[in-house]
Amino acid sequence: MSNALELRRHTMARVALGRVGVAQPTAAHLAFQAAHAQARDAVWSEAALIGDVTVRSQARDRREYLLRPDLGRKLAEGTVLPAAPGALVFVVADGLCATGVAAQAPAVMEAARPLLGLPIGPVVVALQARVALGDAIGEAMGAAAVAVLIGERPGLSAQDSLGLYLTWAPRIGRSDAERNCISNIRPGGLSALEAAQKLAWLLAAAQGLGATGVALKDDMPATPLLGP
Repeated sequence: MSNALELRRHTMARVALGRVGVAQPTAAHLAFQAAHAQARDAVWSEAALIGDVTVRSQARDRREYLLRPDLGRKLAEGTVLPAAPGALVFVVADGLCATGVAAQAPAVMEAARPLLGLPIGPVVVALQARVALGDAIGEAMGAAAVAVLIGERPGLSAQDSLGLYLTWAPRIGRSDAERNCISNIRPGGLSALEAAQKLAWLLAAAQGLGATGVALKDDMPATPLLGP
Protein backbone atom coordinates (compact mmCIF):
# COMPACT_ATOMS: atom_id res chain seq x y z
CA MET A 1 0.00 0.00 0.00
CA SER A 2 2.83 2.42 0.79
CA ASN A 3 4.26 1.94 -2.72
CA ALA A 4 0.82 2.62 -4.23
CA LEU A 5 0.39 5.81 -2.22
CA GLU A 6 3.85 6.98 -3.24
CA LEU A 7 3.03 6.37 -6.91
CA ARG A 8 -0.25 8.30 -6.69
CA ARG A 9 1.54 11.23 -5.05
CA HIS A 10 3.46 11.83 -8.31
CA THR A 11 0.64 11.63 -10.85
CA MET A 12 -2.96 12.65 -11.46
CA ALA A 13 -3.50 9.43 -13.42
CA ARG A 14 -5.95 6.90 -12.03
CA VAL A 15 -3.44 4.31 -10.83
CA ALA A 16 -3.17 2.19 -7.69
CA LEU A 17 -6.81 2.75 -6.78
CA GLY A 18 -7.15 -0.54 -4.97
CA ARG A 19 -9.88 -3.12 -5.47
CA VAL A 20 -12.78 -4.83 -3.79
CA GLY A 21 -12.84 -8.36 -5.12
CA VAL A 22 -12.65 -7.91 -8.89
CA ALA A 23 -14.09 -4.39 -8.85
CA GLN A 24 -12.88 -0.90 -8.00
CA PRO A 25 -13.67 0.56 -4.60
CA THR A 26 -16.94 2.49 -4.57
CA ALA A 27 -15.22 5.84 -3.93
CA ALA A 28 -12.94 5.40 -6.95
CA HIS A 29 -15.85 4.38 -9.18
CA LEU A 30 -17.94 7.38 -8.13
CA ALA A 31 -14.98 9.73 -8.60
CA PHE A 32 -14.55 8.42 -12.16
CA GLN A 33 -18.23 8.98 -12.94
CA ALA A 34 -18.06 12.52 -11.55
CA ALA A 35 -14.96 13.36 -13.61
CA HIS A 36 -16.62 11.98 -16.74
CA ALA A 37 -19.69 14.14 -16.14
CA GLN A 38 -17.52 17.23 -15.58
CA ALA A 39 -15.66 16.59 -18.84
CA ARG A 40 -18.94 16.27 -20.76
CA ASP A 41 -20.24 19.49 -19.19
CA ALA A 42 -17.02 21.33 -20.06
CA VAL A 43 -17.56 20.65 -23.78
CA TRP A 44 -20.84 22.57 -23.57
CA SER A 45 -19.46 25.35 -21.36
CA GLU A 46 -19.81 29.04 -22.13
CA ALA A 47 -17.75 31.90 -20.73
CA ALA A 48 -17.27 35.63 -21.18
CA LEU A 49 -14.14 35.92 -23.33
CA ILE A 50 -12.43 39.31 -23.53
CA GLY A 51 -11.06 40.89 -26.70
CA ASP A 52 -11.24 43.89 -29.02
CA VAL A 53 -13.55 42.36 -31.62
CA THR A 54 -15.81 39.29 -31.64
CA VAL A 55 -16.49 36.98 -34.57
CA ARG A 56 -18.34 33.71 -35.06
CA SER A 57 -17.83 30.67 -37.19
CA GLN A 58 -20.48 29.33 -39.52
CA ALA A 59 -21.71 26.94 -36.80
CA ARG A 60 -25.03 28.42 -35.66
CA ASP A 61 -25.04 26.89 -32.19
CA ARG A 62 -23.09 24.54 -29.94
CA ARG A 63 -24.80 21.40 -31.19
CA GLU A 64 -23.99 22.20 -34.80
CA TYR A 65 -20.43 23.11 -33.80
CA LEU A 66 -19.92 19.66 -32.26
CA LEU A 67 -21.58 17.80 -35.12
CA ARG A 68 -20.00 19.83 -37.96
CA PRO A 69 -16.32 20.55 -37.27
CA ASP A 70 -15.96 21.92 -40.81
CA LEU A 71 -18.28 24.84 -40.03
CA GLY A 72 -16.15 25.78 -37.02
CA ARG A 73 -13.24 26.39 -39.39
CA LYS A 74 -15.06 28.99 -41.51
CA LEU A 75 -15.90 32.59 -40.67
CA ALA A 76 -19.55 33.55 -40.69
CA GLU A 77 -20.50 35.27 -43.92
CA GLY A 78 -20.25 39.05 -43.85
CA THR A 79 -17.59 39.13 -41.10
CA VAL A 80 -15.61 42.39 -41.09
CA LEU A 81 -12.25 42.58 -39.31
CA PRO A 82 -9.78 45.44 -38.73
CA ALA A 83 -6.50 45.41 -40.59
CA ALA A 84 -3.34 44.42 -38.70
CA PRO A 85 -0.61 44.16 -41.37
CA GLY A 86 2.64 42.66 -40.14
CA ALA A 87 1.27 42.02 -36.63
CA LEU A 88 0.79 38.98 -34.44
CA VAL A 89 -2.92 38.50 -33.85
CA PHE A 90 -4.18 36.67 -30.77
CA VAL A 91 -7.40 34.73 -31.39
CA VAL A 92 -9.16 33.76 -28.16
CA ALA A 93 -11.39 30.86 -29.20
CA ASP A 94 -13.88 28.92 -27.08
CA GLY A 95 -13.01 25.57 -28.68
CA LEU A 96 -13.99 22.50 -26.70
CA CYS A 97 -13.79 24.14 -23.27
CA ALA A 98 -14.69 27.82 -23.03
CA THR A 99 -14.19 27.96 -19.26
CA GLY A 100 -10.61 26.78 -19.65
CA VAL A 101 -9.91 29.58 -22.14
CA ALA A 102 -11.41 32.20 -19.86
CA ALA A 103 -9.25 30.95 -16.99
CA GLN A 104 -5.89 30.68 -18.77
CA ALA A 105 -5.78 32.90 -21.89
CA PRO A 106 -5.55 36.37 -20.24
CA ALA A 107 -2.49 35.39 -18.20
CA VAL A 108 -0.74 33.89 -21.24
CA MET A 109 -1.27 37.04 -23.34
CA GLU A 110 -0.18 39.32 -20.51
CA ALA A 111 3.01 37.33 -19.98
CA ALA A 112 3.73 37.16 -23.72
CA ARG A 113 3.31 40.81 -24.72
CA PRO A 114 6.69 42.10 -23.43
CA LEU A 115 8.53 39.12 -24.93
CA LEU A 116 7.31 39.24 -28.53
CA GLY A 117 9.24 40.70 -31.43
CA LEU A 118 6.21 41.69 -33.52
CA PRO A 119 3.57 44.38 -32.98
CA ILE A 120 0.37 42.99 -31.44
CA GLY A 121 -2.85 43.44 -33.37
CA PRO A 122 -6.39 43.62 -31.99
CA VAL A 123 -7.38 40.60 -29.90
CA VAL A 124 -10.11 38.64 -31.67
CA VAL A 125 -12.64 36.58 -29.71
CA ALA A 126 -13.90 33.69 -31.85
CA LEU A 127 -17.05 31.78 -30.92
CA GLN A 128 -17.90 28.22 -31.98
CA ALA A 129 -14.34 28.11 -33.27
CA ARG A 130 -11.93 25.42 -34.39
CA VAL A 131 -8.19 26.04 -34.67
CA ALA A 132 -8.27 26.65 -38.43
CA LEU A 133 -10.62 29.60 -37.99
CA GLY A 134 -7.48 31.52 -37.04
CA ASP A 135 -6.21 31.13 -40.60
CA ALA A 136 -9.25 32.93 -42.01
CA ILE A 137 -8.99 35.63 -39.34
CA GLY A 138 -5.27 36.17 -39.87
CA GLU A 139 -5.64 36.33 -43.64
CA ALA A 140 -8.51 38.83 -43.43
CA MET A 141 -6.44 41.07 -41.13
CA GLY A 142 -3.21 40.77 -43.10
CA ALA A 143 -1.40 39.44 -40.03
CA ALA A 144 2.16 38.16 -40.15
CA ALA A 145 1.24 35.43 -37.69
CA VAL A 146 -1.72 34.27 -35.66
CA ALA A 147 -1.74 32.64 -32.22
CA VAL A 148 -4.97 30.79 -31.50
CA LEU A 149 -5.63 30.26 -27.78
CA ILE A 150 -8.31 27.59 -27.66
CA GLY A 151 -9.96 25.27 -25.17
CA GLU A 152 -8.55 21.76 -25.39
CA ARG A 153 -10.69 18.64 -25.31
CA PRO A 154 -11.55 18.03 -21.63
CA GLY A 155 -10.12 14.93 -20.00
CA LEU A 156 -10.94 13.00 -16.85
CA SER A 157 -8.24 14.82 -14.86
CA ALA A 158 -8.33 18.27 -16.50
CA GLN A 159 -11.29 20.31 -17.69
CA ASP A 160 -9.47 23.66 -17.86
CA SER A 161 -6.63 23.08 -20.32
CA LEU A 162 -5.64 25.67 -22.93
CA GLY A 163 -3.90 25.00 -26.22
CA LEU A 164 -1.97 27.60 -28.23
CA TYR A 165 -1.48 27.19 -31.99
CA LEU A 166 1.00 29.45 -33.80
CA THR A 167 0.77 29.84 -37.59
CA TRP A 168 3.10 31.98 -39.69
CA ALA A 169 1.57 33.76 -42.72
CA PRO A 170 -1.95 32.50 -41.95
CA ARG A 171 -4.29 31.92 -44.84
CA ILE A 172 -7.28 29.73 -45.60
CA GLY A 173 -6.15 26.24 -46.50
CA ARG A 174 -3.22 25.98 -44.08
CA SER A 175 -2.93 22.46 -42.64
CA ASP A 176 -2.22 21.42 -39.07
CA ALA A 177 1.28 20.46 -40.23
CA GLU A 178 1.93 24.16 -40.82
CA ARG A 179 1.46 25.27 -37.21
CA ASN A 180 3.16 24.72 -33.88
CA CYS A 181 1.20 23.70 -30.80
CA ILE A 182 1.81 24.50 -27.14
CA SER A 183 -0.57 22.36 -25.10
CA ASN A 184 -1.61 21.59 -21.52
CA ILE A 185 -1.46 25.22 -20.36
CA ARG A 186 -3.12 25.14 -16.95
CA PRO A 187 -2.39 24.85 -13.24
CA GLY A 188 -0.67 21.51 -12.82
CA GLY A 189 0.58 21.66 -16.42
CA LEU A 190 2.49 24.35 -18.30
CA SER A 191 2.35 27.74 -16.58
CA ALA A 192 1.29 30.93 -18.36
CA LEU A 193 4.87 32.27 -18.22
CA GLU A 194 6.33 29.05 -19.61
CA ALA A 195 3.81 29.10 -22.43
CA ALA A 196 4.60 32.76 -23.16
CA GLN A 197 8.33 32.04 -23.28
CA LYS A 198 7.75 29.13 -25.63
CA LEU A 199 5.55 31.30 -27.87
CA ALA A 200 8.19 34.04 -27.99
CA TRP A 201 10.90 31.54 -28.94
CA LEU A 202 8.77 29.94 -31.65
CA LEU A 203 7.72 33.31 -33.07
CA ALA A 204 11.32 34.52 -33.29
CA ALA A 205 12.32 31.28 -35.01
CA ALA A 206 9.35 31.53 -37.38
CA GLN A 207 10.36 35.08 -38.35
CA GLY A 208 13.82 33.88 -39.30
CA LEU A 209 12.59 30.79 -41.12
CA GLY A 210 9.45 32.25 -42.66
CA ALA A 211 7.43 29.21 -41.62
CA THR A 212 5.91 27.30 -38.74
CA GLY A 213 4.89 23.66 -38.33
CA VAL A 214 7.01 20.70 -39.37
CA ALA A 215 9.50 23.09 -40.98
CA LEU A 216 10.19 24.68 -37.57
CA LYS A 217 11.97 22.33 -35.20
CA ASP A 218 11.46 23.22 -31.54
CA ASP A 219 15.04 23.44 -30.26
CA MET A 220 14.27 25.84 -27.44
CA PRO A 221 16.80 25.32 -24.61
CA ALA A 222 15.50 23.56 -21.54
CA THR A 223 16.46 26.61 -19.49
CA PRO A 224 14.59 29.54 -21.08
CA LEU A 225 16.75 32.36 -22.37
CA LEU A 226 13.85 34.78 -22.04
CA GLY A 227 13.12 36.10 -18.59
CA PRO A 228 9.84 37.49 -17.22
